[in-house]
Amino acid sequence: MPHYRIGVDVGGTNTDAALLNVDDTEPRVYASTKTPTTPNITSGITTAIEKVLAESRVENRDEVLSIAIGTTHFINAVVLADATRLSRVAVVRLCGPFTRMVPPFAEFTSKPREIIQGPVFYLVVGGAPHGCHGSCMSLTNPGLEIDGREIAPLDPKQIKATVKSIQKAGIQTVAVVGVFSAVDYDGIHEESCRKQMLRLDPSLSVVCSHTIGGIGLLERENASILNASILNLARKTITAFRNALAQMKLKCTLYLTQNDGTLTDVTSAANLPIKTFSSGPTNSVVGAAFLAKQHQAKSATQVLVMDIGGTTSDICALLPNGFPRPAPNFVDVGGVKTAFSMPEVLSIGLGGGSIVTVDGDTVLVGPESVGHEITRKALVFGGDVMTATDIVVACGKADIGDKSKVAHIPEEVITKARACIRKMLEQAIDKMKITEQPVTLLLVGGGSIIQMDPLHGLAECIIPPHYGSANAVGAAIAKVIGEVDIIVMLASSEGSEDDAVEDAKQRAIAKAVVRGADPGDVKIAEVTKIPLSYVTGKATHLIVKAVGKLASRESAKQAADTMVEQCINGELSEPLWQSRTGGIVVVKRLGAETGPVQEETRYDSVD
Repeated sequence: MPHYRIGVDVGGTNTDAALLNVDDTEPRVYASTKTPTTPNITSGITTAIEKVLAESRVENRDEVLSIAIGTTHFINAVVLADATRLSRVAVVRLCGPFTRMVPPFAEFTSKPREIIQGPVFYLVVGGAPHGCHGSCMSLTNPGLEIDGREIAPLDPKQIKATVKSIQKAGIQTVAVVGVFSAVDYDGIHEESCRKQMLRLDPSLSVVCSHTIGGIGLLERENASILNASILNLARKTITAFRNALAQMKLKCTLYLTQNDGTLTDVTSAANLPIKTFSSGPTNSVVGAAFLAKQHQAKSATQVLVMDIGGTTSDICALLPNGFPRPAPNFVDVGGVKTAFSMPEVLSIGLGGGSIVTVDGDTVLVGPESVGHEITRKALVFGGDVMTATDIVVACGKADIGDKSKVAHIPEEVITKARACIRKMLEQAIDKMKITEQPVTLLLVGGGSIIQMDPLHGLAECIIPPHYGSANAVGAAIAKVIGEVDIIVMLASSEGSEDDAVEDAKQRAIAKAVVRGADPGDVKIAEVTKIPLSYVTGKATHLIVKAVGKLASRESAKQAADTMVEQCINGELSEPLWQSRTGGIVVVKRLGAETGPVQEETRYDSVD
């Protein structure tokens, strides 16, 4: 029986889908499609999936192993500051007096702050029990030193009073932030505070900042607040995704794609939707590399991927490991500086629907766009707005719509519009280059037809097959990641630095396997060691990532059973308990790196 994987990418203009056969030595694209994105995005997803299933003539839907969805739904809610989709968030900061000089929400712009900002609480010992808002002082405060030593324990009475205040304010989402939570391996503060709050009110949704980012208090706090603000939206959206699959009688595993080009299960995505914010451009990079067979950059060139859609063009750099180049330091999301992993993406307002403006002798293209209304507003479709697509048709580079409707466009306007498009693309490429080496450009996206003229500085421009749905292909072939992000004190550890790295590698591999990776395919993709200045004990920020392709149903079950047996026999340094009920896998983890018991539920099937 053949096996298939389906990838879906939901953009602002179009929803793309691709179906791949994964039984071949190299996965092969059987079908791809593009449909307009619908206001209730699930309708567009259903239409796209049904189209690729029909085109591929897949009659037995049990042959579909997984569906991976990438969506901009969550980040759009933040960027647009949509009050109908964002929730108010209460912030509980575990800190001393000095951090209160810069309160939570201080770096938020006015509109998001008005929508999201809830009450702020500073948990202290000997001070006011709750709602201090920067005015309370005390001699001792709960928190950790940089090396993880506890300064003072939490006060259950303060937590109880805080929960009562949150209930009184009518808020359901909470962000708990500790100053040095990145080194709180035992969960004595953030995790302990979360558990106590949930015991008092199980209806609360509590986000701990250590699950979002590492060092960097304000940026980690900002990201945690944004994540908490979209929790309700994420859970409703993912529930709608699962219901859509059930209606199509698809009993396969549902995944969402993450910012780093890997997959996450629906429960993790519902708890950490912020990690899916930039999955669209990342899917395009992974898909373009696969379609163009550029899994590794050539030594003589640097590889860039440009995804041209209906409204924007996104440019990313492709690393030798097949993943996009990550953004350095902190990331700006909707005007808020945050700390979580995202690819370095340059977006410009140029796409197939970009509006062409003529002002005397000046011709400009974009950044305004007709977006998903291109089939109604563009000249070639009988509309009254001149777009970049009209220019492409007018100069004979594509056969779209009715060419006679653009015959009146002056040759001078066409020439200047082409020059403007070429200049914008060349400038974007120059900004993303990191060396003087020539560039191999992988051009994908439905709007890539607007690239009509040779671009300066390119060694090669590749337009691969299925280029219009490269983002969906990237979602379908995305791998599973296991990541360990910790701060280790090498001077006080029993083993050497190599021992610490090896231990982190094994934990990362185990995480990848638990999340659904094929045990025989998991490899270490990245090891980053960053010594921390001004800290004793040889403090080192250690990041290890292991990736592997999705396992088949048989190998996944075998891996799960093996881990259960190893756990029973005490062979795992970090125990992993798995219990199966139908298609649901519940994973419970214990260990220094993950803190106390954490439970993760993965929906392996939709009933």
